[in-house]
Amino acid sequence: MVATSAPLMAPAPAALLLIVPTLDSHRLLPRLVASLQGQSLKAWQVLFVDGPSAPSHRAYLQELCAADSRFRWVQQDSDQPGIFGAMNQGFSAALPGQWLLFWGSDDWAAGPHVLEQALAAIAATPQQPDLAVCAGRYATLPPRVPPPAGAPQLGRRTAFRWRHNFRHSLFLGSTPPHQATWIGPGAQRRLARYAEGFRLAADLDYFLQLSRFHDLTVLHLPLELVHMAADGVSGVQHRRRLQEVRQAYRRAFGLWWWTPFLLRYLQRLQSVARTAD
Repeated sequence: MVATSAPLMAPAPAALLLIVPTLDSHRLLPRLVASLQGQSLKAWQVLFVDGPSAPSHRAYLQELCAADSRFRWVQQDSDQPGIFGAMNQGFSAALPGQWLLFWGSDDWAAGPHVLEQALAAIAATPQQPDLAVCAGRYATLPPRVPPPAGAPQLGRRTAFRWRHNFRHSLFLGSTPPHQATWIGPGAQRRLARYAEGFRLAADLDYFLQLSRFHDLTVLHLPLELVHMAADGVSGVQHRRRLQEVRQAYRRAFGLWWWTPFLLRYLQRLQSVARTAD
């Protein structure tokens, strides 16, 4: 049974649908909400896909959605568990022509004009791209300070290193930050769900499987789109993440999986070292 605060989609859908999986994370959401409500672009929609949260969290979602019709929420289907299950539910909710972004509860827009700037760049491209890859930046949130109060400390920047074409860039160890990657209608027609069996690296696997389509068009933008909390689940479960990353590369490149695997973490080390300097 699906619970909603209002009909799932407004009659005139916005060009952008932002999917946010939630689970008792209402204390984190005000920073995300404020960053969106302050955007110069007003035509966006947010769909919260909520797990089995407590009544206090559900009450927050109900109040937010009642106050701003651009926000909607649905209960996560029990047969699609986990973050990527919620994100697959978001894929199913997209209407024809909509672009998708996937954020976490602890992500927020990097500036008040970034959504408008990204959509303008997409619209200015002669052939509508299937993906538009921006950059993001990790941030450390102040402890015990409820958002949006308290200034986060910005840290390492994460961006896709473009090397001739999308698949070649992936093989050389670069990965689009999924929170900064707009998934267009063309990409959704080719592949509209994350693979089962991944809890932490389904986004990498998605981009690798999508890269098999030789006619895929990708727009690479230098725009810093999103700020992301640095202490998420995927940043803690190191062993499982390494296993899933290896599995994703094996699915995509077979016996050559070790090349992107090693290059990926070499680039991470270089990025951390530059930030420390």
